[in-house]
Amino acid sequence: MQRGSAFDCSLRVLTLRDHSEGELRKKLSGKGYEEGEIEASVARMKELGYLDDLRFARSFASSALRNGKGVGPRLKLELSRRGVAGNIVSQVLDEMALEYSEAELLTQLMQRRYPGFDAATASDKEKRRIVGYLQRKGFSLSAIFRELKAQED
Repeated sequence: MQRGSAFDCSLRVLTLRDHSEGELRKKLSGKGYEEGEIEASVARMKELGYLDDLRFARSFASSALRNGKGVGPRLKLELSRRGVAGNIVSQVLDEMALEYSEAELLTQLMQRRYPGFDAATASDKEKRRIVGYLQRKGFSLSAIFRELKAQED
């Protein structure tokens, strides 16, 4: 038996943290609400300004970049997984590219994640492990190699 309306459930969900429209729809659907109720609730949340995919995407992307959770293709994938429309993802990634430098983010992540790493004395195995980690985070191979080369010098 459901408790409350889809609107009430949406308010509770959005009180905890910002969500994308796709995430909210998925949560409401998982709780057994009908499609009509879900759409009406989503529309009302947007109307009230409680639900905004652009705001969500900017916040999510900024947080992910600051915390080393992902850049570029990885960030695009994470936003898409959360149901953010492709045009919004592209817009946000373009904005973030102007605000954050991949090289700076890479340097910060290397210092935070591998503080004692010395590229000049590291074994090939260590370098491969670090390159793989950074690629999974979405950094380009060229940026990774530039960073390793800069550390060797």
